[in-house]
Amino acid sequence: MRLRRTSLWSAITWAVFLLTLHHAHAQTSLSGEQVRIARAAGRIDIDGALGDEGWQGAPRTDKWYETAPGDNVEPKVRSVGYLAYDERYLYAAFEFDDPNPRAIRAPLADRDNISGNYTDYGGVILDTRNDGHSAVLLLATPRGIQYDAVSDDASGEDSSPDFFWDAAARITDRGWTLEIRVPFSSLRYRSMDPQTWGIFLYRNYPRDFRYQIFSARLPRGSNCFICRANTLIGLQRLPAGGHLVAAPYVSATHTAQPIDGPGSPLDLRDTRSRGGFDLKWTPSADHAIDATVKPDFSQIEADTAQISANERFALFYSEKRPFFLEGVELLSTPIQAVYTRTITDPEWGSRLTGKSHGFSYTTLVTNDAGGGSIVIPGRDSSQLVAQDFGSYVAIGRAKREFKQSFIGMLATIREAHDGNGFNRVVGPDARWQPSANDVVVGQWLVSDTRTPTRPDVSADWDGRTLTSHAGFVQYSRNTTHLDLDGRYRDFGDGFRADTGFIPQVGYRTATGDAGWTIRPNGAVRRYRAAVSATRQIDRDGAVITREVTPQLEMDVRWNGSLRFRYIDDRTRAGGIPIRRRQFGYRARVSPSRTIAQVQVDGVAGEEIDFDNFRPARGATVNVSAQLNPTNHLELALVQNQRWLNAQGVVDRPERLFLARVSRVRATYMFTAKSFVRVIGQYVSTTRDPSLYLVPVADRSGDFSGSVLFAYKINWQSVLFVGYGDNRELSERRALERAGQQFFVKVSYAFQR
Repeated sequence: MRLRRTSLWSAITWAVFLLTLHHAHAQTSLSGEQVRIARAAGRIDIDGALGDEGWQGAPRTDKWYETAPGDNVEPKVRSVGYLAYDERYLYAAFEFDDPNPRAIRAPLADRDNISGNYTDYGGVILDTRNDGHSAVLLLATPRGIQYDAVSDDASGEDSSPDFFWDAAARITDRGWTLEIRVPFSSLRYRSMDPQTWGIFLYRNYPRDFRYQIFSARLPRGSNCFICRANTLIGLQRLPAGGHLVAAPYVSATHTAQPIDGPGSPLDLRDTRSRGGFDLKWTPSADHAIDATVKPDFSQIEADTAQISANERFALFYSEKRPFFLEGVELLSTPIQAVYTRTITDPEWGSRLTGKSHGFSYTTLVTNDAGGGSIVIPGRDSSQLVAQDFGSYVAIGRAKREFKQSFIGMLATIREAHDGNGFNRVVGPDARWQPSANDVVVGQWLVSDTRTPTRPDVSADWDGRTLTSHAGFVQYSRNTTHLDLDGRYRDFGDGFRADTGFIPQVGYRTATGDAGWTIRPNGAVRRYRAAVSATRQIDRDGAVITREVTPQLEMDVRWNGSLRFRYIDDRTRAGGIPIRRRQFGYRARVSPSRTIAQVQVDGVAGEEIDFDNFRPARGATVNVSAQLNPTNHLELALVQNQRWLNAQGVVDRPERLFLARVSRVRATYMFTAKSFVRVIGQYVSTTRDPSLYLVPVADRSGDFSGSVLFAYKINWQSVLFVGYGDNRELSERRALERAGQQFFVKVSYAFQR
């Protein structure tokens, strides 16, 4: 039976491939009108003023479309864009009129820390390979704060990658102006002359609603975004590559740990110093080689804590480390077989990324010294175990595009240093877009694993050999009013992706969603009524979970959105299916420049006590806010709570646990390049041990605090000086010191 199912999956996958090949060349272009660029007439200084000689005679773009909330209508504010280039740079300039310049929302902030709901910004979106799939976003605010990201029609937008480019802006009595300069060495484009690129000129204008304004039409119901870009013509004789960036760094960390547990005297350990470098060379305009030796992967801001109490599966945190972010969109596939945070402490690494003869590819090899944790997946839950051994890791990914469709191949290998275990994953994937409204996505992976012989760490690590599969198929259709989505996943019990994030295996899941959207004019600009249904079974056919969720979404004034859900599901806990019915909600508003954003979300009603396998009642409430008392000061507040009530010894529900996360982050920006930041975060859980089947502590908690000064010339030329203090809740109910750290880092990017 297993062989027949595997053969079926292979047939489905290859059918998607053949359909892709057959239909790709028949697809018509979806791109917008042509936009022209010309060589600069003279020098251009990036200062936010548009009076330089180089702008004289630059092609002008004054035809823009409001794509949200309006449907490609005439914008309510005037915008004009200009484009120019020389032998080294691409330039863009903008005049953004505003009937009330005092209402412009543009606080000082760190790079990438801007939001479309409450910040004015504008810039360019460049599809430099003109493939209609992916593009680079280069945007800036009226204070010159930069935001860069990679957007891919298959995987969405990722702001982790950073690029070398410059921006300057000025607020005027008519609105604001913006200048952008992008080195061609920061971009990847095909070796051809003349060049044809895709481009959007873009403006974000948040007031009573969030108005999005583009230089191209974006039809509602389309299943692609980059495919709609304007066609940029006029680029000739661009640089052919040869750019080199070397970014050495030195850092020093002084740590102190308690000699005999929290609260005891600190052991003042020796200062640890470290040095290394990152190297990037672009031998041609369409290829990049990255190398790193002893990279510094320390994070200057700890991840916001997530409540883990009563969670069945491991929690996901985003990648933030520069070495892994070249061509990051290539590593994003429907099945998350690549999660680079599993590479915890590389001694060295190398990477090749590029495009040749219609194939996009990236390959990565690294020596991971180990540390951190590995996720061991299961049918009903996952577990985290310590990774106290090193390994060699290799990742390879290639894609062949056909208009808005593609076929791809992914392979990952992780081999333990001592030969005690390995994991190998390989398989194809495809995206077929037969029309602007329909998309079919598929992926098929097989894994071959030998677990480490470490039963002292995990009972699953007994040297066993596992071979299995994972499959995914999705069909989605979007029209002006109707959206449909259907997904099917099939994961074998023995499937493992040790270089990915796969917390659950041994199941089959079918999910369907259907929604209907209307967009009236008035206080509410969008209604979407939808229903989703999920059924998940294990390999034996027993139900793991089934869920039906009707919901209603609305876009309201103050850049706000509302969502209400009724959740009716039945999920297995300890082999017993337990029903729960809950009400879910989310409300978000951005009312003013000072109160930038407030969000409240959560669920309440019947719950499942996954620790003790029984019904319960409870709620989760998450509250967050971002405040800007001045243009220099930002306050980010988080208060998350979850509680469960379960049947006690007496005949009434009693509080099983209460878990909290409280976080305050205050950032004072001296300039756009320097700031000081203070963070305090407290995570606590109180429990009633008499209600648990296994011994648990009645109370736990930890506090982490940090102070950081940062000065950034660019994203790789930085100075950081920081202090951290960690405390744990002791048996005396006091927060006892559990460690402290002093941290200094200096890095500088040399470019040629």
